[in-house]
Order: sequence, then C-alpha cells, then structure tokens
Amino acid sequence: MYNLHLTAEQLEFRDALRDFVEREVKPVALHPARLEPFEKPLLMDLLDQASQMGLRTLALSEEAGGAGADSLTACIVLEELAAGDVDLAVALGQTAMLGQALDQLMTDEQRKRFLPKFVADEKYHLAFAGRDADPNIGWCYHRPLAEEPDTGPTAVKQGKEWVINGSVSFVSNAPIARLFAVQVRTDPEKTGSNGVSTLLVPRDTPGLTVSGAVPAIAASGERIRWHHGTGSAVTFKDCKVPADNLLGKEGQSLLAGGAHAARGAVQLAAINIGVARAAYEAALDYAKLRWQGGRHIIEHPAIGMKLADAAIKLEVSRNMVWKAAWVADHPDAVSDRSASGLPLHIIARSFTAEVLHRATLETAECFGAMAVMRDMPLQKYVHDTLVLLHYADNDSAAMLQIAEGLAGYQRPLAA
Repeated sequence: MYNLHLTAEQLEFRDALRDFVEREVKPVALHPARLEPFEKPLLMDLLDQASQMGLRTLALSEEAGGAGADSLTACIVLEELAAGDVDLAVALGQTAMLGQALDQLMTDEQRKRFLPKFVADEKYHLAFAGRDADPNIGWCYHRPLAEEPDTGPTAVKQGKEWVINGSVSFVSNAPIARLFAVQVRTDPEKTGSNGVSTLLVPRDTPGLTVSGAVPAIAASGERIRWHHGTGSAVTFKDCKVPADNLLGKEGQSLLAGGAHAARGAVQLAAINIGVARAAYEAALDYAKLRWQGGRHIIEHPAIGMKLADAAIKLEVSRNMVWKAAWVADHPDAVSDRSASGLPLHIIARSFTAEVLHRATLETAECFGAMAVMRDMPLQKYVHDTLVLLHYADNDSAAMLQIAEGLAGYQRPLAA
C-alpha cells in the first residue's frame, strides 16, 4: 500500500507551491476588485509564473524534459495551487496531465517534433478536443448502449494528409493551447467510440479556428457553463494535417477513458480539496480572531463543531484521493487484490464533490452575513465547489460505473 511519508521531493513541491500561493497568487486572486464581478478571467501572468516553476511539464518524463511526477505528486501540487486559485490549477493540471499522456502515446518521431517546443515555451499549453466516452451516458444494466447522434469532427485521408471538418462546442484550455489532440471520426460506418481516431493539430494549422473564451456566467448573472479554467469552441474547416500526426493506430480513441480519465478525475478531486481547504483555513483564522459573547467564536460549540466537521471531511477526502492516485499509478495493486477493483477514481471524485461542497457551506456559516458579500472570498469558495460538484464528469452516469462493478457487469468489447 502507499506510504503516507511523503518523499523529500514531494515535500519540496508542496512547500514551494504553498509559499508561491501565499506570496503571489492569493493577493491577486482574492483582491476585492476581482471578487466582485461574476466573471473572473484567467490570471495569465500568474499562469506564466507557475509554468516557469515547472508545473506545466510536471508529469512529463524526465527524459523528455519534465519532472516525471506521479499522480500522487500531481495531486499534492494541484491542491496547493487550487488553494490560491482554482482556474490556475485546472488550466495547468489539464496541460500537465495531457503532456504526460502524449509523451506515453507518441511515436519517437512525434516526440522529436512536438515535445521540444512544449518544454521550451512557458506559454505552450495543451488541449483535448473530443468527448470522453468513458462514462457512456445512457448505460443501463444488460441493455445495449443507445448511441447519441455523432456531431463531432470527422477526418478523411487524402494522400499523405488528414482533412478535418466539424467542430467541438467546448474545449477546455482551447484559448491558451498551442497543440490540440483532436478526436475525429475516421470511419463513418462505425458508431460510438469505434472508428474514432486521435490527431495532433497545432494551433497555427490553417482551417483551425478557436472562438473567444466561453464565459462561465453571463452579464445577467445566468450561468452559461459549469467549468473552471478557460475554454472555447473549436472549429475545423478543411483543416489538413500530415498523416503521421495520427496518435496511435487509426480507429483508436486513446485519450477517451482508461488511465487518462482516471488520473483526470483524481486530480480534479485534489483541486476540489484545495478550494475547500482554503475556505476552511479562512474560517479557522476568522474564528480565532472574532470575539463575541466574551470569547473567540471558535470557543463557542456551534462554531467549533462546524470547523471540526469540515476538518474531518478534508482529511477523509485527502486520504481517498491519495489512495486513488496511488492506485492509478500502480494498477498491479488491483490485480493482486491489494486494492479494491472498484473504480477508485470515480469514488474519490464523487465523494469529494459532495462532502467538500457541504464542508465549504459550513465554513461560510462561520462568517455570518459576511459570507455572501461579493468582495469576500467565502462566496467564491462556495461557488467554486458548487461548480466542481456539477462538472460533467460527476454526473449519475459516471456513478453507474461503480454500480457495474457491484453487479459484476462487463461491457462488450469494442468491435
């Protein structure tokens, strides 16, 4: 089982990020002028600073120029960064995780073409344009999956090139990405994830258009999309890429599901912990400072119980996330029955989403009416955990994968 003694490198990462967040991120992210508007643009200067610290290439192998961090280290780093600003953590986490996946899946020739640029340019981010088929929306016990209409991009091979047409309505990291891993249908005769391939498309490729960033909230206050970080629509119009930009084999959707989806779910749960921890620490500091009824309010049982409950939820959530992260990097622990065969990444993601939003609500209550003021950080923390609760990867269809394990159900292999 994993060792709860963090390595010297993990402690160094954690302490460096904690110091960076306190000195650089929080003064900007929590400034009252930034907290008041509903829409909060990505802090690009801080994103670049974090990239300079190596967070963008955190999970890239050392041979490729990265830090070679495992999933547990990535979770530790992302928790710390999210305690300062959730959007920075989501944007950097997406690039770091996708960088690791591409490093593992690329051919040697593709690594030579793409990875040196990625490592050298601190503004070089990555995006995955496609649909994660892992939850399989609409799954029911022992019934065939009802296929959704396929409206994603298609690609046709013409000589030594792939010609891509179509669009993806929302791509996380698209406004800042320099390289896209695009999921395209290359065999129109097949349905679902069958006949879907992945192509590497640089941002400057003619025919690729990235729309303006999709706002999370409209000027009216109406929520447009439940997301953190930054994202936009991506359109392909007769977009041509070399045939050797194919990632893996034709008909393989390598980035939709599997280990990549598991690491993504766990790391998003770690980001959730960072947000809830920031709320808890703010409430704890305030409760030790605020004097009412002849004592600091932390000495009043009602406040003390709320903080104790939040502390419990944080500790249990972190233990679950760390275990899921460790298992994601050590699948042999499942095969030799050292760890549960249930999808621990979904358990960690679902559990933290529910309990940490409740914990954040309880910490907000320690502030009384001040918690709802727009120039105070608690309203942001509550909103941020609510968004993480309603992310698409945390819907009921994802939970059904746990039900599959309990029922002993196995999905048919793709044709």
